[in-house]
Amino acid sequence: MSDVAPLLRAEDVTVTLGGHAIVTAASLSLRAGELAVLIGPNGAGKTTLVRALAGLLPSEGRIELAGRPLDAWSIRERARRIGYLPQGATFHWPMTVESVVALGRYPHGDPFSPPTRDDVAAVRDALAATSTDSLAHRPVLSLSGGERARVALARVLATQAEILLADEPMTSLDARHQLVVMQLLRDAAHAGRAVLAVVHDLTFAARFADRVIVIAGGCIAAQGTPEETLDPARIGEVFGVEFEAVRFGDQRVLFARRPI
Repeated sequence: MSDVAPLLRAEDVTVTLGGHAIVTAASLSLRAGELAVLIGPNGAGKTTLVRALAGLLPSEGRIELAGRPLDAWSIRERARRIGYLPQGATFHWPMTVESVVALGRYPHGDPFSPPTRDDVAAVRDALAATSTDSLAHRPVLSLSGGERARVALARVLATQAEILLADEPMTSLDARHQLVVMQLLRDAAHAGRAVLAVVHDLTFAARFADRVIVIAGGCIAAQGTPEETLDPARIGEVFGVEFEAVRFGDQRVLFARRPI
């Protein structure tokens, strides 16, 4: 995977908010065909870093999209190339689910023209992938929190962007749909997209990630395969928890024993 040119590259990215450095000198690359999972304790800078990568926060350092500086792309061009799922996505208008998901097609065409065949197909596929097709004609405000989370993911998938940035995509989801979403993100990556997901559950990180990126105190503390990165001592130091490693088949899973 390392010989594949990155679709998105960040070098020495620093983000300062309110006079405080939230992310400091962070460097990482996202490649097609790879699901990268970003982990770290609360307040470590995960959301801030993801928003900077999406071009939604000003930053120092360098962020490149397909080899060009991120700010050299127009907003519409970036929106076609980068799909961003914010943490705790909310809806404010009583639109139908299908209409909400169709908003993901906005960067691709003229908002005053009818949907194209490609638009219709992209929306249909996104609804089916997230199991929200049965909800298509319901007002989005009538849905549960978990259902809304899946609709938000469907909207991002409908963009058909080659890069997906998902900030805590499993929020409000039950156990079954957590598994569905992680499998969907991994499938999207292995079909040729570059996917970065912020995940709190280390078991999901171990099971689904091709690469794990650890952030602590705004700095990238480690990155590599789950086997390389999810070391009990290292992760314990980052999270302030004593972990025990247990093997299930060819996977190593960390269980939290006690705070330290």
